[in-house]
Amino acid sequence: MWWPRSRDIGAELPDLVHALTVHLGSVTRVGLDVTAWDELPPRLVIDDQVVRIDSSPVGDDTILITRGDQDHFSLLVVPPHATAAAARAAMARAVRAGNVTDAAQILIDTGTRQAYTVPVEDPRSGEERHEPEE
Repeated sequence: MWWPRSRDIGAELPDLVHALTVHLGSVTRVGLDVTAWDELPPRLVIDDQVVRIDSSPVGDDTILITRGDQDHFSLLVVPPHATAAAARAAMARAVRAGNVTDAAQILIDTGTRQAYTVPVEDPRSGEERHEPEE
């Protein structure tokens, strides 16, 4: 599980990769939902290592971590706007033994909603705004 404090991947990802590297070994690739972040570069240099960033509009409230060439780990992403109580509840549910609930449903059930926002055009101004998807 991961609870970033903002939608700035350049500010948030280095700490996660550093922590995961200590426990899992070298992280080579990260898969993210492009709609959940302000901007996604194709790669970041973290702790003197290039970490490739794959982005897609999957909207599944997870981050996919690749260690080496074949080991993949999927983590629940608790959205930055979540309250501390909702984030704790989502994280506790995600690690519960026997849990088979998908990430999006865990977030909905614990009151955090989706980790990403959906662009919606304001009919009055014609400008785009972002609203959490339900």
